[in-house]
Amino acid sequence: MERPVPGGLPGEEEERVLVSEKSWRPCPKARRRLRAHRWLYQEVGDILVLKYLSWTMYPMALAAFSTGFSQSITPYSGGSGIPELKTILTGVVLEDYLAIQNFGAKVVGLTCTLASGSTVFLGKVGPFVHLSAMAAAYLGKMRTSVTREYENKFKQNEMLVAAQAVGVATVFGTPISGVLFSIEVMASHFAVRDYWRGFFAATCGAFMFRLLAVFNSEQDTIAAVFKSDLKIDFPFDLLETFFFAILGAVCGLVGCAYLFCQRWLLAAVRENRLTAKLLATDKPVYTVLVVLLLASITFPPGLGQLMASRLTMKEYLTSLFDNRTWGVLVPNASSVADPHSVDPRGLWQEWYHPSATIFGTLAFFLLMKFWMLILATTLPLPAGYFMPIFIYGAAAFSGSVTHAISTALLVCEATGHLGHVLPVILAVLVANAITQKHQPSFYDGTIIVKKLPYLPRIRSRHMASYQVVVEEFMERRVVALAKGGGFEEVLVALDASTHAEYPVVESAGSPTLVGTVSRAQLVAFLQSHKHPQAPSGEKLTTMGMLGDNCAIEPIMLQLSPWTSLHQAHHLFELLKLQRIFVTRFGELVGAVSRVELRRAIEELANPK
Repeated sequence: MERPVPGGLPGEEEERVLVSEKSWRPCPKARRRLRAHRWLYQEVGDILVLKYLSWTMYPMALAAFSTGFSQSITPYSGGSGIPELKTILTGVVLEDYLAIQNFGAKVVGLTCTLASGSTVFLGKVGPFVHLSAMAAAYLGKMRTSVTREYENKFKQNEMLVAAQAVGVATVFGTPISGVLFSIEVMASHFAVRDYWRGFFAATCGAFMFRLLAVFNSEQDTIAAVFKSDLKIDFPFDLLETFFFAILGAVCGLVGCAYLFCQRWLLAAVRENRLTAKLLATDKPVYTVLVVLLLASITFPPGLGQLMASRLTMKEYLTSLFDNRTWGVLVPNASSVADPHSVDPRGLWQEWYHPSATIFGTLAFFLLMKFWMLILATTLPLPAGYFMPIFIYGAAAFSGSVTHAISTALLVCEATGHLGHVLPVILAVLVANAITQKHQPSFYDGTIIVKKLPYLPRIRSRHMASYQVVVEEFMERRVVALAKGGGFEEVLVALDASTHAEYPVVESAGSPTLVGTVSRAQLVAFLQSHKHPQAPSGEKLTTMGMLGDNCAIEPIMLQLSPWTSLHQAHHLFELLKLQRIFVTRFGELVGAVSRVELRRAIEELANPK
């Protein structure tokens, strides 16, 4: 193979290879396909000030509009939506997050966020999951309104479970790993009967997504999103599995550092006086300041030339999945007869800089994107965070950050290559073992910072959870109603607490639990009695007992004072309970809600 002398490249080959402002200009056909940001950056000419303004002002304007528009419609449209949806799937009611107006705000805001390009370095997986869930919730309400059936919460939950798999499947075109990833990330328990529903929805979503690429003439047929040409006759040497394990350990340690720093910064931004005030009153201003900093750092003539900042999110993945050795291509770039036939866009050239090696630019990219991505997660706009994490560290790092194993299969599906599935899974397992032992997942950490009503996990090393019993942390002062109680007793009970249901005992002297009654029925019971301030013309009954006027529901499940914390936690997660009563020999002695259970788990994890 002919090795040309560096610096002696012909004019035509030099124009193709060198990474400079002029050589980067694409052909007219490719230029039409570039994003508006890239086109604007190229059209302003060689004036450095204009280039800087075009590079920074464009994403600032779009990000500010994304924040302002979405927040003006509903304040629940920011972020990815996965932490809130994960909380909803445990049985907690968060109606605002599934409202139809949130759908429109999320779509418009996400479009502007993605149009900002890789300057902000945010993705779309989380919002796609949230949008799918909102569509499923709306379709469920339409079904009940058309059929006039009772709104079944279990049926609604089944639709949400099927919808959550669509987000990942449509972004990467990977239905199998999309279903598995949604199960790992979103659900603590998964019903097997929902398995085929998830696969059906994910397959339809991935198929339509890939079909659009064929209709737009981007591909000739349905193929992998990031198709690679790795050799499968001898994919890897047996000794290389040791280095895959080392890579998994490194990704696990970096994942721990990332999760800790991200959770710390997210809490610090909310607690700092200046940033907290901006996030409370002027969210677009905060977004503009953060995006200005990120855009200034990624400015191509500046530090951006060491981070391949002109590439889009998809081009990042396409270039990083390149199986060629970049270190060999740099000094021998002109030895290839037709570089464009191998790599039409020459994406690997964006990682090359004359004053640094390929490894230097990659290391600088990892170092800078580590804190820049953490900072970008504090932006109050609709955006996803899995895609940037995936670009940063592929299967092992993204799997460790999200506590998912299915990222190994996701890489194989996205590239259409299964030759490295075993060593990739090994790396993901090692990374997960390290991260899960020391840090909560990315989404669990966000739940903690946002203080969402979500039950924390009981880690396997906390064997004391089998020794702590319900009697130690249950609520002992429970507002109960006697079966023969009247108007005054019901009024006192409603004023004393705001629970959705109240326990009913046999009598004031006999605390034997006979059932429960809903708050709505108690309110209706009061409305059927004459209120002291009611008009004198109303003819309402003034007599009656609770047992005769309200339907008392039988007790289907109750805890014993000697039930362990671990068992109670398992029941709450499996049955999506909100509150359960505790009885001793049939007599009511207390109650346990998510508040008491959460407090007990936190005290177990952080003993005083």
